[in-house]
Formats: sequence, C-alpha cells, structure tokens
Amino acid sequence: MIPGPAGRRRVFRGDGRTGVRPWSSWSLRLRLTIVAAGLFAVALALGATLLSMVVSSSRVAALDELVRASVTTVGQLATSDQLPAVLPATEPGEVTQLLDADGLVLATSASGSRTLAVVPVSVLDDAERPAADTPAQGSSRLAEPVFVTTDRSAYAGGLVRAAVLPVEWRGEPAWAVSALPLREVEGVVSALRVSLGAVVPLLTVALGGLVWALLGRALRPVEELRRGAELVTARGGPGSLPVPGAGGDELGALARTLNDMLDRLESSAARQRAFVADAAHELRSPVAALRVSVEIAQEHPEAYTAAELADDLASEVQRLDRLVDDLLVLARLGATTARREPVDLRELVDGVVPGSVLASGASRPAGSPVPRVETTGAGTAATDPSAAGRAVRNLVDNALRHASSRVLVHVSDGEVVVVDNGPGIAAGDRERVFERFTRLEDGRQRDAGGSGLGLSIAREVTRELGGDVRLDEAPGGGVRATVSLPHKA
Repeated sequence: MIPGPAGRRRVFRGDGRTGVRPWSSWSLRLRLTIVAAGLFAVALALGATLLSMVVSSSRVAALDELVRASVTTVGQLATSDQLPAVLPATEPGEVTQLLDADGLVLATSASGSRTLAVVPVSVLDDAERPAADTPAQGSSRLAEPVFVTTDRSAYAGGLVRAAVLPVEWRGEPAWAVSALPLREVEGVVSALRVSLGAVVPLLTVALGGLVWALLGRALRPVEELRRGAELVTARGGPGSLPVPGAGGDELGALARTLNDMLDRLESSAARQRAFVADAAHELRSPVAALRVSVEIAQEHPEAYTAAELADDLASEVQRLDRLVDDLLVLARLGATTARREPVDLRELVDGVVPGSVLASGASRPAGSPVPRVETTGAGTAATDPSAAGRAVRNLVDNALRHASSRVLVHVSDGEVVVVDNGPGIAAGDRERVFERFTRLEDGRQRDAGGSGLGLSIAREVTRELGGDVRLDEAPGGGVRATVSLPHKA
C-alpha cells in the first residue's frame, strides 16, 4: 500500500496496477481516528499561532513601557533645557537620543553615536503627529510618544522598537528617541514556535493513538454483534446475538431489539413451516377422496352413474374450495391495512346470516333440518365491513355446524354475540380451538367437512381490526362467541 491523495488509499493489485480505495470504504474506526486527529491538529496549530502572537505582543508591550519611560525622561530634560552630557539609558542595549528637526544628533546616551541617529529621518516622518496632538509652544506638557518598529536602525542587526516623542528644545522643534533591539523578543518567539512545531505533531500522533485505542474498545461490541449475526446466518436456524457488557447502553438496547426481532422471525418461520405442513396434510384428504372416486369409477364403470360420480366429486370439490379459500384468507392477513369506517352491525349480520344458512343446508345430509337463526339488537362499529363480515360469518357457520336447533345472534355497539345450543366446548379447549387446523374429536365426528380454520381466521381478522374473539359457555349449554370491535375510529 502506498500513500494517495487526501481521503484515498492506493492498493497494489496483482497485475502491478494500483487501485484507489474511496474514503467511504475505509473502516469507521480509521475514519473517526483521522477526523479526530485532524481536528485536534488544526486546533493545536491555531492555539500555537495564537500563543506566539500573545507572547510576542506581551513582550513588545513590556519593551514599550521601558522606552516610554526613557523617552519621557529625555523629553522632560530637553524641554527644561537641562540635558546632561550623556543621556540616561537604563536597559542594556538601549539607545536614547535627542534629534533636531532634520534628524541630526543633538545629544545621545553612552551606547549611541553623536553623528548617527538611532532611527532614520524617514521613520521620524512616519511617526510625526498632527499639530493638534502636539503641545503648544512654551508648554511644559509633553505629547504622547509614538511607538514604531523598524529594521532601518543603524545600531542593530534586526528589528528595533523605538518610542519617538516630539519636544521643544531651546525654542526649536526636536525629537526625543529611545530604542531597544527586538532580538530577545524574536528569540523567545522563535524558540516557542520551534517547540510548538515539534510538540503539535507529537500530540497529534498521541491523540490519534488514544482515539484509535478507545474506538477499538468502544466498537468491540459492534464487532461481536456482527460475528453473532454472521454465525446466525451461517447456521440458517434459530440463534441470538450477544448482548455486550451489562446491556445497559445503546448497543445493549440494540442487541436486545435485534434478538427480539430474531425471535419473532424464528417464531414466524416456525408458524409458517407448521402452517405449510398442516395445509399439505389437510389438502391431502380431499384430493385423495377425489382420486379414489375417480379410480373406482374407472375400474367399475357399472357401479357409478355419471350423476352419482358428479355428486361425490362435487362434495369433495366444495370442501377443497372452502379449504383453499380459507388458506388464501390466512395468507393475505397483514398484507394490507384494514380501512375503518362506521358500520351498521345489524345490517352486516343480516347480510351474512342468509348465506350461512344456505351453506349449512347444502352441507347437511338430506332431510337434516337447519338450525333456526334469530337476530336481535342493533349497534355500530368503526371497522372494515368486509373483514368484519368474514369474521362474523365464520362464527355463525361454526354455530350452525354444532347447534342442535337454534342459533341466537345479538348485536350491540362494538359487539356481536353468537350463541348456539350445541354440546359446547370444554374450558381447556376454548383457546386451543383458535389454533390453525385444530378440530376437536367430537367435532370431527359431527362435521367431517370442516377444515379447522374458521375460528382461527375469525380471531386473526378481528385482532387485525383492533378487536378480539372469545369463547364462553352459554347459559343452558352450548357456546357463546363474542366478537368485540372498536366502537369509534
């Protein structure tokens, strides 16, 4: 691997060419480390620059105070015409002078020259103040000095900091000047910059290593989750992901949520496998009956007339049709969102009951009476009329299948109650009958054509509508089936 442009890495291929990996293909750990180190480096560089500026400014301000004091002293001596032979200079390397208007030296300190001004005339011209800032002629008040930094001094090999003060000497305009070299300030700032230039990269590398280590520790649970998911995928069966640490942080919550999802998916897959197996088993019976009828008719044509064969086949085809219809209803549950609208439950029941009665009569042996159905009450619900009608019809069909002589349907707001006077269902079986393809033994004997899906469909459809179905013992025997539906949208 060789370095590439910013944000990319070049990778050697087997054919000698190099490919460039985009930033997005780098690991999250590496990208976060680079971003954190880069931001830290920028912050350190800005901090180092500001620190250098502050140190330089503070040292120059200290020099300004020194040259201010010296130039003020020279100005006072000149104004009072009390100049000594040698002007005072309190700091090592400091030069104080009194210059006339043309820049000629009138007096100087021991470190200065009597023929060469410490600052050239051009600097004096740059520092000249407006007349309004200069004290009136004959006044003992001094003006404020002007501070200048120049490299045009004849006394230093580098920059000097000078204070220039306009004064009056023996009635003539003059300049009091005090200057100190900036070598010390430059040396301090330069040493500081060199030190910071070495420290900033070291700190950046150290922080990058620290961030890399911390991210590795923080992302370790993510890697554990990935490996767990990979293991579950490889096994292709049930499994769970490891919950990192104590499981109290965001990653723990994520792991628990994913485990719940896996459990639900596994339960759903198990139900689907069981459903397919049960469906195959239930479909085998009518198909086998059809095959047997056809084979007998083929082998013994004299034993069957066309009408008799058609009757035998019709009953099995009807049973097969009901079973396939029920399977389609179950397969479509949850595929669409049920609509909600105000529904007149009495009108819905009145539309369902005649069809159930006709179907019950068609499936009964000749001469067997169909139980009487009575409908009472009235009410409304906020539901899907088609889905709710399907659930109510399944309950009425089930009641007609097991009733001895009568089925009562009572309607109220958000509720439909179907009561039959059949043999009833044992308390321990009232929840089991809602399982798919569940048929009790006595029910099998009374109704060989049932599929065991009616009650299951009724409950699942009703729950999808926001309601439920429950079974209780009816007064006087039999089953009381209650459909509860939302009354308001």
